Amino acid sequence: MFHCQRLSVPVLVALLLAAAGCAEAPDAPRFKLTDVTGASFGRALALTDHNGQRRTLADFRGKVVTLFFGFTHCPDVCPTTLAEMAVVMKELGSDAARLQVLFVTVDPERDTADVLKRYVPAFHPDFLGLTGSAAEIASAAKEFKIFYQRQNLPGGGYTMDHSAGTYILDGEGRLRLFAQYGVGAPALLHDIRLLLK
Repeated sequence: MFHCQRLSVPVLVALLLAAAGCAEAPDAPRFKLTDVTGASFGRALALTDHNGQRRTLADFRGKVVTLFFGFTHCPDVCPTTLAEMAVVMKELGSDAARLQVLFVTVDPERDTADVLKRYVPAFHPDFLGLTGSAAEIASAAKEFKIFYQRQNLPGGGYTMDHSAGTYILDGEGRLRLFAQYGVGAPALLHDIRLLLK
């Protein structure tokens, strides 16, 4: 249980001014998304893209990277996220060449390289789908603290429950931001532009 104590007006004003001074620090970016700079996770990734090329985060140095875990049979969250990122790419104009969108499947059983090659670039030709063995996907998900679980459906078939946020890494390959699902393209665009500066 929290207890509040009454502060005197001068103390309160001093605290507010100090907080405002911190917020106005010229070197501190004003992110709209959750700043996770310095996180001890999300530092490694080793999977295969939909063209059959082995990929690690080092391959994308110099670019801002967005990383989303999902699956191609997803009815809403995954296509919505990829569509938002397509809007961001369009709004970035020539700077879009400095952004790499990665879609990591949590359903490697169905999401083969061929399936990902048809699905992911349909949102934007520069987007990459990543897959691997079940063990490789599990390792990548663990590294980025992603939950996923198969859910069998009545009458056969299955779907996948999974974490729905997007991670954003800067041009040095450092994890910087986390975007909750549904935050919208404008907030993503704003923060990606800050990282591209």
